[in-house]
Amino acid sequence: MSEEDILTSEIAEAFVLDENSVTLSQYTGIEDSAAESLLKYEGGLSLDGLTELSDAAAESLSKHQGGLWLTGLTELSDAAVESLSKHQGGLWLSGLTELSDSAAESLSKHKGELSLSGLTELSDSQGQVALAEKLSKQQGFLSLSGLTELSDAAAESLSKHKGGLLGGLLSLDGLTELSDSAAESLSKHKGDIWLSGLTELSDASAESLSKQKGVLSLGLTKLSNASAESCGCLVLK
Repeated sequence: MSEEDILTSEIAEAFVLDENSVTLSQYTGIEDSAAESLLKYEGGLSLDGLTELSDAAAESLSKHQGGLWLTGLTELSDAAVESLSKHQGGLWLSGLTELSDSAAESLSKHKGELSLSGLTELSDSQGQVALAEKLSKQQGFLSLSGLTELSDAAAESLSKHKGGLLGGLLSLDGLTELSDSAAESLSKHKGDIWLSGLTELSDASAESLSKQKGVLSLGLTKLSNASAESCGCLVLK
Protein backbone atom coordinates (compact mmCIF):
# COMPACT_ATOMS: atom_id res chain seq x y z
CA MET A 1 0.00 0.00 0.00
CA SER A 2 1.58 3.29 -1.10
CA GLU A 3 1.35 6.57 0.79
CA GLU A 4 -1.07 7.85 -1.85
CA ASP A 5 -3.52 5.13 -0.81
CA ILE A 6 -3.63 6.23 2.82
CA LEU A 7 -6.34 8.53 4.14
CA THR A 8 -4.43 10.90 6.40
CA SER A 9 -5.72 13.27 9.06
CA GLU A 10 -4.93 16.22 6.77
CA ILE A 11 -7.10 14.76 4.00
CA ALA A 12 -9.84 13.93 6.49
CA GLU A 13 -9.82 17.50 7.84
CA ALA A 14 -10.09 18.84 4.29
CA PHE A 15 -13.06 16.54 3.66
CA VAL A 16 -14.81 17.76 6.80
CA LEU A 17 -14.46 21.34 5.59
CA ASP A 18 -15.50 20.53 2.01
CA GLU A 19 -16.91 17.10 1.24
CA ASN A 20 -16.39 17.68 -2.47
CA SER A 21 -12.64 18.17 -2.05
CA VAL A 22 -11.91 14.45 -1.94
CA THR A 23 -13.49 11.06 -2.63
CA LEU A 24 -13.00 8.99 0.51
CA SER A 25 -13.65 5.67 -1.21
CA GLN A 26 -10.43 5.96 -3.23
CA TYR A 27 -8.32 5.18 -0.17
CA THR A 28 -7.45 1.63 0.86
CA GLY A 29 -5.99 2.51 4.25
CA ILE A 30 -6.72 5.06 6.97
CA GLU A 31 -4.64 6.58 9.73
CA ASP A 32 -6.05 6.28 13.24
CA SER A 33 -5.94 10.05 13.57
CA ALA A 34 -7.90 10.44 10.31
CA ALA A 35 -10.70 8.23 11.64
CA GLU A 36 -10.85 10.49 14.69
CA SER A 37 -11.00 13.58 12.46
CA LEU A 38 -13.92 12.19 10.45
CA LEU A 39 -16.10 12.27 13.58
CA LYS A 40 -16.54 15.98 12.92
CA TYR A 41 -18.39 15.21 9.68
CA GLU A 42 -22.18 15.09 9.87
CA GLY A 43 -23.44 12.65 7.29
CA GLY A 44 -22.75 9.25 5.79
CA LEU A 45 -19.16 8.10 5.33
CA SER A 46 -18.40 6.03 2.25
CA LEU A 47 -15.15 4.24 3.04
CA ASP A 48 -15.74 1.34 0.68
CA GLY A 49 -12.14 1.37 -0.56
CA LEU A 50 -10.64 0.43 2.79
CA THR A 51 -9.12 -3.04 2.81
CA GLU A 52 -7.91 -2.90 6.40
CA LEU A 53 -9.01 -1.12 9.55
CA SER A 54 -7.16 -0.97 12.85
CA ASP A 55 -8.89 -1.54 16.16
CA ALA A 56 -8.27 2.09 17.11
CA ALA A 57 -9.77 3.42 13.86
CA ALA A 58 -12.80 1.15 14.28
CA GLU A 59 -13.28 2.49 17.80
CA SER A 60 -13.29 6.04 16.48
CA LEU A 61 -15.62 5.34 13.56
CA SER A 62 -18.08 3.61 15.88
CA LYS A 63 -18.82 7.02 17.39
CA HIS A 64 -19.75 8.55 14.03
CA GLN A 65 -23.34 9.68 13.63
CA GLY A 66 -24.56 8.56 10.20
CA GLY A 67 -24.32 5.73 7.71
CA LEU A 68 -20.99 3.91 7.56
CA TRP A 69 -20.00 2.03 4.40
CA LEU A 70 -17.07 -0.37 4.85
CA THR A 71 -17.84 -2.89 2.13
CA GLY A 72 -14.21 -3.32 1.01
CA LEU A 73 -13.17 -4.96 4.26
CA THR A 74 -12.88 -8.73 3.98
CA GLU A 75 -11.45 -9.20 7.47
CA LEU A 76 -11.95 -7.50 10.79
CA SER A 77 -10.64 -8.37 14.23
CA ASP A 78 -13.19 -9.31 16.87
CA ALA A 79 -12.24 -6.16 18.75
CA ALA A 80 -12.94 -3.99 15.68
CA VAL A 81 -16.32 -5.67 15.14
CA GLU A 82 -17.22 -5.16 18.78
CA SER A 83 -16.49 -1.44 18.42
CA LEU A 84 -18.42 -1.08 15.16
CA SER A 85 -21.41 -2.92 16.64
CA LYS A 86 -21.93 0.11 18.90
CA HIS A 87 -22.37 2.37 15.88
CA GLN A 88 -25.80 4.01 15.98
CA GLY A 89 -26.84 3.95 12.34
CA GLY A 90 -26.54 2.03 9.09
CA LEU A 91 -23.51 -0.26 8.94
CA TRP A 92 -22.50 -1.95 5.70
CA LEU A 93 -20.01 -4.79 6.12
CA SER A 94 -20.91 -6.77 3.02
CA GLY A 95 -17.27 -7.63 2.25
CA LEU A 96 -17.09 -10.04 5.17
CA THR A 97 -17.54 -13.64 4.03
CA GLU A 98 -17.45 -15.22 7.48
CA LEU A 99 -17.98 -14.24 11.09
CA SER A 100 -16.48 -15.61 14.26
CA ASP A 101 -18.73 -16.54 17.14
CA SER A 102 -17.53 -13.48 19.01
CA ALA A 103 -18.16 -11.16 16.06
CA ALA A 104 -21.69 -12.49 15.60
CA GLU A 105 -22.36 -11.96 19.30
CA SER A 106 -21.19 -8.36 19.01
CA LEU A 107 -23.23 -7.61 15.89
CA SER A 108 -26.34 -9.04 17.54
CA LYS A 109 -26.27 -5.91 19.70
CA HIS A 110 -26.19 -3.51 16.76
CA LYS A 111 -29.12 -1.13 16.42
CA GLY A 112 -29.81 0.08 12.88
CA GLU A 113 -29.42 -1.16 9.34
CA LEU A 114 -26.84 -3.95 9.14
CA SER A 115 -25.65 -5.45 5.86
CA LEU A 116 -23.78 -8.76 5.95
CA SER A 117 -24.54 -9.70 2.37
CA GLY A 118 -21.09 -11.22 1.91
CA LEU A 119 -22.17 -14.28 3.89
CA THR A 120 -23.22 -16.95 1.39
CA GLU A 121 -24.27 -19.89 3.53
CA LEU A 122 -25.85 -20.73 6.86
CA SER A 123 -25.60 -24.49 6.99
CA ASP A 124 -26.74 -27.00 9.60
CA SER A 125 -23.32 -27.05 11.20
CA GLN A 126 -23.54 -26.14 14.87
CA GLY A 127 -21.45 -23.01 14.43
CA GLN A 128 -23.55 -21.57 11.61
CA VAL A 129 -26.86 -22.24 13.33
CA ALA A 130 -25.49 -20.57 16.45
CA LEU A 131 -24.45 -17.62 14.28
CA ALA A 132 -28.00 -17.32 12.88
CA GLU A 133 -29.37 -17.47 16.40
CA LYS A 134 -27.11 -14.62 17.47
CA LEU A 135 -27.89 -12.44 14.43
CA SER A 136 -31.61 -12.89 15.03
CA LYS A 137 -31.22 -10.64 18.07
CA GLN A 138 -30.03 -7.69 15.97
CA GLN A 139 -32.33 -4.67 16.18
CA GLY A 140 -33.14 -3.14 12.82
CA PHE A 141 -32.85 -3.96 9.12
CA LEU A 142 -30.77 -7.11 8.66
CA SER A 143 -29.50 -7.86 5.15
CA LEU A 144 -28.28 -11.38 4.49
CA SER A 145 -28.97 -11.07 0.77
CA GLY A 146 -25.78 -12.92 -0.16
CA LEU A 147 -27.11 -16.20 1.21
CA THR A 148 -27.76 -18.71 -1.56
CA GLU A 149 -28.63 -21.50 0.85
CA LEU A 150 -30.56 -21.49 4.11
CA SER A 151 -30.90 -24.55 6.27
CA ASP A 152 -34.13 -25.32 8.07
CA ALA A 153 -32.42 -24.82 11.42
CA ALA A 154 -30.99 -21.43 10.41
CA ALA A 155 -34.41 -20.35 9.09
CA GLU A 156 -35.94 -21.26 12.43
CA SER A 157 -33.39 -19.07 14.17
CA LEU A 158 -33.77 -16.11 11.81
CA SER A 159 -37.55 -16.23 12.14
CA LYS A 160 -37.04 -14.83 15.65
CA HIS A 161 -35.54 -11.60 14.27
CA LYS A 162 -37.90 -8.84 15.41
CA GLY A 163 -35.84 -5.70 14.98
CA GLY A 164 -37.03 -4.12 18.21
CA LEU A 165 -38.51 -0.63 18.02
CA LEU A 166 -36.69 -0.03 14.72
CA GLY A 167 -38.75 -2.60 12.83
CA GLY A 168 -37.56 -6.02 11.78
CA LEU A 169 -36.88 -6.11 8.06
CA LEU A 170 -35.04 -9.26 7.00
CA SER A 171 -33.52 -9.37 3.51
CA LEU A 172 -32.88 -12.84 2.07
CA ASP A 173 -33.00 -11.79 -1.59
CA GLY A 174 -30.20 -14.14 -2.65
CA LEU A 175 -32.16 -17.31 -1.94
CA THR A 176 -33.41 -19.11 -5.04
CA GLU A 177 -34.85 -22.07 -3.17
CA LEU A 178 -36.72 -22.44 0.10
CA SER A 179 -37.80 -25.66 1.75
CA ASP A 180 -41.33 -26.05 3.07
CA SER A 181 -39.94 -26.30 6.58
CA ALA A 182 -37.92 -23.08 6.18
CA ALA A 183 -40.98 -21.30 4.77
CA GLU A 184 -43.02 -22.46 7.75
CA SER A 185 -40.40 -21.02 10.10
CA LEU A 186 -40.09 -17.70 8.25
CA SER A 187 -43.88 -17.30 8.32
CA LYS A 188 -43.49 -16.65 12.05
CA HIS A 189 -41.23 -13.64 11.46
CA LYS A 190 -42.78 -10.50 12.97
CA GLY A 191 -41.46 -7.98 10.43
CA ASP A 192 -41.02 -7.58 6.68
CA ILE A 193 -39.17 -10.20 4.63
CA TRP A 194 -37.55 -9.77 1.22
CA LEU A 195 -37.33 -12.97 -0.82
CA SER A 196 -37.20 -11.49 -4.31
CA GLY A 197 -34.77 -14.17 -5.53
CA LEU A 198 -37.45 -16.84 -5.27
CA THR A 199 -39.08 -17.51 -8.63
CA GLU A 200 -41.09 -20.55 -7.54
CA LEU A 201 -42.88 -21.68 -4.40
CA SER A 202 -44.51 -24.96 -3.52
CA ASP A 203 -48.16 -24.84 -2.52
CA ALA A 204 -47.17 -25.71 1.05
CA SER A 205 -44.61 -22.89 1.22
CA ALA A 206 -47.05 -20.40 -0.26
CA GLU A 207 -49.67 -21.43 2.30
CA SER A 208 -47.16 -20.95 5.12
CA LEU A 209 -45.84 -17.59 3.92
CA SER A 210 -49.37 -16.26 3.46
CA LYS A 211 -49.59 -16.24 7.27
CA GLN A 212 -46.59 -13.95 7.61
CA LYS A 213 -47.66 -10.66 9.27
CA GLY A 214 -45.30 -8.18 7.65
CA VAL A 215 -44.69 -7.07 4.06
CA LEU A 216 -43.50 -10.02 1.96
CA SER A 217 -41.50 -9.30 -1.19
CA LEU A 218 -41.33 -12.21 -3.65
CA GLY A 219 -39.90 -12.48 -7.17
CA LEU A 220 -42.23 -15.22 -8.31
CA THR A 221 -42.60 -16.01 -12.00
CA LYS A 222 -44.48 -19.29 -11.52
CA LEU A 223 -47.32 -20.04 -9.16
CA SER A 224 -49.98 -22.72 -9.11
CA ASN A 225 -53.63 -21.79 -8.74
CA ALA A 226 -53.59 -23.07 -5.18
CA SER A 227 -50.51 -21.00 -4.34
CA ALA A 228 -51.98 -17.93 -6.02
CA GLU A 229 -55.08 -18.28 -3.89
CA SER A 230 -52.92 -18.49 -0.78
CA CYS A 231 -50.83 -15.47 -1.70
CA GLY A 232 -53.82 -13.47 -2.79
CA CYS A 233 -52.22 -11.93 -5.87
CA LEU A 234 -49.26 -12.34 -8.21
CA VAL A 235 -47.24 -9.84 -10.15
CA LEU A 236 -45.14 -11.54 -12.83
CA LYS A 237 -41.75 -10.12 -13.75
